[in-house]
This record gives sequence, structure tokens and C-alpha cells, in this order.
Amino acid sequence: MRFVEGGQLDQVMKREPISLRDATKLIAKVARTVHYAHAQGIVHRDKKAGNILLDAKSEPLLTDFGLARLVEAESTVTRTKEVMGTPSYMAPEQAMGNNAAVSSATDVYGLGAVLYQLLTGHPPCAGGTTYETIKLVLDTEPRQPRLLNPKIDRDLSTICLKCLEKDPKRRYPSALALAEDLEHWLKHEPILARPTGVFGHGKKWVRRNPSTAVLVTVLVAFAIGSGVMVWNRKSVPLIPKSVAVLPFNNLSKEEQNAYFADGVQDQILTDLSQIADLKVISRTSVMQYKSGVARNLRKIAEELGVAHVVEGSVQRAANKIRVSAQLIDARTDVHLWAQTYDRDLADVFAIQSEIAKAIADQLQAKLSPNQSNALGTALTRDTEAYDLFLKGEYEEHLAENALSAESFGRAQMFYRQALARDPNFALAYARLAYSELSRHWFISNMTSAELAEVKSNIDRSLAIAPALADTHLALGVFCYWGYRDYDSALKALDRAIELQPNSATIRSFRAAIYRRRGDWQRSIAEFDQAAELDPRDSLIQTEIGVIYLLLHRWGDAEHSLSRALAIDPHNTLAARFLARTFSSTGDIRRARQAFEGVPVESKLTFPNDWGTIAVMIDERVYLDVLERRFADALKAWDVAPSHTSEARLRQLEARVGIQVLAGQCAAAKSECEQTRTLLEARLADQPEDPNSLIALAWVYVCLGRNADALRVARRAADLLPIEKDAVAGQLFLTGLAEIEARTGKPDEAVKILRQLIAGPSCGTVSIARLKIDPVWDPIRNRPDFQQLLSGLEQIGPNK
Repeated sequence: MRFVEGGQLDQVMKREPISLRDATKLIAKVARTVHYAHAQGIVHRDKKAGNILLDAKSEPLLTDFGLARLVEAESTVTRTKEVMGTPSYMAPEQAMGNNAAVSSATDVYGLGAVLYQLLTGHPPCAGGTTYETIKLVLDTEPRQPRLLNPKIDRDLSTICLKCLEKDPKRRYPSALALAEDLEHWLKHEPILARPTGVFGHGKKWVRRNPSTAVLVTVLVAFAIGSGVMVWNRKSVPLIPKSVAVLPFNNLSKEEQNAYFADGVQDQILTDLSQIADLKVISRTSVMQYKSGVARNLRKIAEELGVAHVVEGSVQRAANKIRVSAQLIDARTDVHLWAQTYDRDLADVFAIQSEIAKAIADQLQAKLSPNQSNALGTALTRDTEAYDLFLKGEYEEHLAENALSAESFGRAQMFYRQALARDPNFALAYARLAYSELSRHWFISNMTSAELAEVKSNIDRSLAIAPALADTHLALGVFCYWGYRDYDSALKALDRAIELQPNSATIRSFRAAIYRRRGDWQRSIAEFDQAAELDPRDSLIQTEIGVIYLLLHRWGDAEHSLSRALAIDPHNTLAARFLARTFSSTGDIRRARQAFEGVPVESKLTFPNDWGTIAVMIDERVYLDVLERRFADALKAWDVAPSHTSEARLRQLEARVGIQVLAGQCAAAKSECEQTRTLLEARLADQPEDPNSLIALAWVYVCLGRNADALRVARRAADLLPIEKDAVAGQLFLTGLAEIEARTGKPDEAVKILRQLIAGPSCGTVSIARLKIDPVWDPIRNRPDFQQLLSGLEQIGPNK
């Protein structure tokens, strides 16, 4: 072997960025090298940046043929189903262990993966573990390179993604063909992989979506020499150290003590969830089994994916308490442990701690010294403060389920009363802050001064109990929901998950932040982990469905959202996004069906989810607009004026939007003036409220004040750019395009639409939707808009 001075490509990339042209030249040369190997009947099978060396003149050399094989050779690899290679660069057929299908197309995929990393700085698929990475390779599409690096043009992005097609037949027919297309790009010549020529019109792109059974068969041993872990799904049984703490029965004579029984169970669950050596199912899933009827424990355990369940009861009389608990092996119905505690109410924390430790001992779970100390720490010494706190928890759970401002208010009242009795009650400070932030995000935005007060409560909690997971959770939510400071939020949530590794809530927040940052694969992986801990939580499935909706993977979105509704038929969010999925494909009939069962009076909007006129009007009502049934849409909002200013403003905004789209601006003038006055007053107090700015833009359109409409719409889009929020950013950018289409700025509107079609968008900008949405009527006959409609989706399975 000759001595090479330049070093490995992956190390060079870390030292200095490589320009797009240099990266393209380099991969073109390597592709010709690979073609030469293929001509000799050799498939490399392990293309990655670390296997490409650069000499002193930056000329590439392909090395490490340790996993190479002759194409026609009989191999033990095929017989043993070993998956050989480096996961982030594997082609799907290689990751599936289907070595008989490994061919020159497999090396083309590897070249595309290296090119992707050179262009974007990231491999196309990268999970937290080998299993997660393999699952991403099999189930997900790489993100558009142009979204990670705006300097990449469409042709270079197309070349890269053609190499990464799941189906080997849809990749370049040879490494030489790839090299030649890269050279066409370098010469500014038309490439062969243009979407119209390669993907064809009307052809379906088939995405490989293997079932768990397939994964069980194929994800087996990896080469130790490549630094890859060994994983065999078939040999992994049900986790023995797994448990679900079912709701405790309230045996007290006073029914109102039900909140206390819930609180005892919840605290035992929380104590156990701090033990990293256990798998503990989260509250949302176990609370679905709260019933007075006999439970089928084996069935419940199977549904929750655990080996053990805990049952119990609580009886309270004055200052006395009796708590009974039992641990059951659900596989055999054997009672492993049972105990009854008759104590004073003041001993409730000791009881909860003793139960958690007894369960951990029975399951032989290892506790670190910190975890052991945490289990023995009393939350407060004041039993009355604790009682008030549990009442607050009960109301908080009601508020989160119903998104009720009244329940949020009652929860916060009880938390404050608990703190009045015990100013050192750290958990009460943390839960109060979390409740206020939930109300801020879902009901009505707080002012800067109110947010500052929330932060002071979090700081008090941190000072009292720096190792309390709920405090770090509250801090993370504050940074996220309060100021969209994602780095600080993730830092706080990382600490929270260290303290409470079995928290599905913490993982869900991390997943949501990754989604806001546009890291779709990491977000899905985090939500999947949350779903493992909370398998009966309908909202987690909803969140996964939203990501698929953003990526225009309509079938996957429908699957996740339908699953969410199967768990909870009253999940209005799932119904809303399922309807949006169908309307994105132009299927209004199925979109209407998705809303069946959702109360008509339920107006499905939240303070941090606007941007487009469809959401402003209400998405169910907007289905009438899409069918140009404007009278029916107005009738849906033709209700008696509400007694609250918030509801009245909401009604006025929707009615103004409908009348503008119906061409009835003159008739709407009176309502426009009312709405303008209310919105301008609100913006005087909250000048950075993007929802109010978008609503005001439509009012200005109605009043003929086009310059003002453009000004406030641009302000809204600038407040939440895609770079700051990949979810809301594209909604407000869509909102700006809608206003531009209505105010004589068609070129700007079409330019934004081109950008949105090429990347993730929340369903309101799809080709099928653009064809029927009347918001685009003013620019509908323009050639550039019609060109958009005649094209193909740039992301998703129908690109």
C-alpha cells in the first residue's frame, strides 16, 4: 500500500468545510473508481467518508475493501443474514440483511450518502442507536438537502436524492451514470435526473415500510471490526424489569377523596420512574384502566408492554390513612409482594417511598445513591399543603385533557394555597409554573411580566430542590413555550431525563423541540421512545402524525392519526390533523368524516397555531370554503355574540376572512372596523403576537388597505421565520403568500409557494390543495402558478 499524506475525508471535513463544487468533483471521481471495481465484479458495500483518503493534491482514493465481495460469489453472509456495513450509509436492501439483493446499486446508495454528508454536514439517516438508525434507513426519507443547506440548488439535490432511493431500480443504473450526471452539473449542463424525466408523471414512488416482524428477522449481527453493535430483535424477550402502576381504588367514605387516591398512585409511579433500571409506563396510559370492575391484568400488561403490574387502594379517615399495594407478575398471575400500611396522614411520603423501594427490590432493579436518596425525600412536611397540592394536580390533569381555562385557574389556585402554607414546597412551585405555561401555550398568551413571574417560581424551585426532575422540566418548557430558546430548553430537558429516565412527557417535549428545529428524524425517534413509555397516549400518536403530515407522507400521517383516534375517539387534535391530511390530497369528503364526533362548538385553534386563513376561519368550517359554499361557512359562525371578548374577537376574525374570500368586502365593512379596533388594541399590549398580526392583515385587505396588510403580514412572518420554527414558520410564510396573492404581489406569492412545495409544510400547501383553495383565486390564471399545479410534489411519497 502506498503512503497517503492527506488523511481520511471525514477528518478533513471536521477541519474545514468543502465547497459544493469540490464535493461534487470528489464524488464524481470516487464514482468512477467504484465503477471500475464493479467492472471487475466487486461490490464495496461500505462506502463512507472514513473510507475515502485524500492525497497531498486532494485526489481521492477509495480504501477498506474488507467487506467487499464478488457479485457472483456464494457467501456465508447471505446464509446467516448478517448485516454488514456502517448503518448511516447502508442501502435499505443491505440493512434488511437481503445480501442476495446487494449489487452495484448498493454502492450507488453509499456514494449518495457520502455526497449528502458533504453537502449538508450530516449523514442522511442517523439515530441515537444502531437500531434507530437502521429503522430510519428502512422507514423514512432523507430530508431535502436544500433545506439543510440553502446553497444547494435543485439539480444537485435531485442527483443526491436519486442515489438514495429506497428501490434500487430507481437509483442511477451505474456508478458511471452518477459520475457523468455530477459532471453535467459541474459544467452547468442539464442533468439526466430531472424529476420530469426520472420520476415520470403519474408514477407512484413506493416507500419500503417493513413491519416489526420483518425487523425482527433482519436486524442481526454487525461487523465488530466496523465498530457496530450486535443486535438481534428475535432474542430480546419482554423486559422483565417493567411495570405499570394502575390507578388505586378510593375506599374512603367521602367520594371527594378520589383525588387523594390518584395522588398516592401518581407519586409511587413518579418515584419508580426515576429508576433507570426499570421500564415504567407513564400516567396517561395507566389512567385509562381506572375502573371499579375487575381488571384483566394479563391483557392490560400485554397492551402496555410490561411484565408486572401494581394494584392498590387508599382509604382515608380524618388524619389516618390506609394504603394497600401488591405487585403481580402479569404473565403468571403470581403475587410477588403485597403490603398494607396503617399510618398517620403525615407518614404518606414514607409509605409511598417504601412501596416504591419494595417494588424495585422485588424486580431486582439497581438504584444509584442519588435515586435512593430521592425516594426517601419528603415533598413537604405540611400535610395540609400536600392535600392542597393534590387537589391542584387533580384539576391540572382535567385542564390538560379538556384544555379548560377554568380548570387551569383552579389548579393554579390550589398550588398557590399550598405554597402559602409551605413556601419551601419545591414541587408546587414547579407544577404551578408548568400549569401557567400550559395555559399560556394553549389558551391565551402571557405578557413578558407574567412570564418573568413564572421564571421566578422556577428559580425558587431550583434553589430549594436542584435535583427535582419536575423543576428542570418546567425550566425546559419555559425556555421552549416562553421564548422558543431551543438550546436552553434541550439543556434543561436533558437534565430532567437524567433525573427521571422513564418520563414520556420529557421525551415528548424533546421530540417537539427537534420538530420545531426541523430535525424530523430525531423528532420521530424521540416520540417513538415516548410512545414506548406511554403506549396508550393518543397525543403522542397525534404528534407523530403531524410530522408525517409536514413531510407530505399522507399515508403515514393517516395511519398515526387514525391510531390516535382509535385510542381516544374524542381527540380533537387528531381529528383536525387527519382532516387536514385528507384535504391536502383534495379529498374533502373524507376530511368531513374525520370531524365526525367532534362537537360543532369546538373551534379547533390555539394561540400558537395560526398563520393561514384556514386556521383563522376554523379548519372544519374551511371545508365549506374549499367547496365554495361561503354562505354555509358564514352560517357556521352566525351565532349569538359571545360574552367574552376573546370569543367575540375570534368570531369576528373568522367572519371577516370568509367574506373576503367570498368577495363580500363591502358587506363586511362594519365587522371589519370592529375587528380592527379590537386587534389594534391587543397589538398595542402585545406587539409581537403573530396571530393578531395575520388577522389584522386580513382586516386591512377587507378595508382595501393593501400596503398595511402587507406590512403586518411580513412582520408576522419575520417574527417566526422557518429558521426559528420549522413548524409555525412555514405556516406564517404561507400566510404572507396568501396576503401577497390578495394585494397585487403575485410574483412574491408564487416565489414563496415554490419554496414551500419544495420542503415540509403542514398540508395547506400541497398541489392538490392549491388547485381547489379559493385563497389563490387572484393568481390562479397566471402561467407561473399554473406551472406549480402541473408539477409534482417535491417531498413525500408522491414527489
